Formats: sequence, structure tokens, C-alpha cells
Amino acid sequence: MADNLLTAGEVAARLRATPRFVRRLVAERRIAYVKVGRLVRFEPAAVAAYIEANRVVPMSRAQLRRQLAEVA
Repeated sequence: MADNLLTAGEVAARLRATPRFVRRLVAERRIAYVKVGRLVRFEPAAVAAYIEANRVVPMSRAQLRRQLAEVA
């Protein structure tokens, strides 16, 4: 199991972001992580879940109008 855990740098590379962004995700508890002593590690499934939870799917104008009409 420990072999599968990713470092913040590896997560940053997968997200094509900076390590600072990953540290901010951890500080805001927006991504699941594992503490190993004082080290922070990530399960690949947690990274995939974060990506999926933040996916934005495209909408047509008609779908957008319908959604806005429901909210109003």
C-alpha cells in the first residue's frame, strides 16, 4: 500500500499544477490525504476522485436556459 502513495510533487505533476496548490488543497481539506508521520501522502484513487468531483461538463444554450429557469 505504501508503494502506491503519491507525494505532493507527484500529485502536482498529475494535476499540472504547482506543489503550493496541492498544499493549499490539503490545508483547505479539499483533497483526501494520508499522514505518514509528519509527511503528507495521497492515494491515487483520492486524486482521481478530486478530479472527478471538479469536472465541469459542457452544456448547450438550451440546457443552460432550462437550468436558469429552474433556479429563478
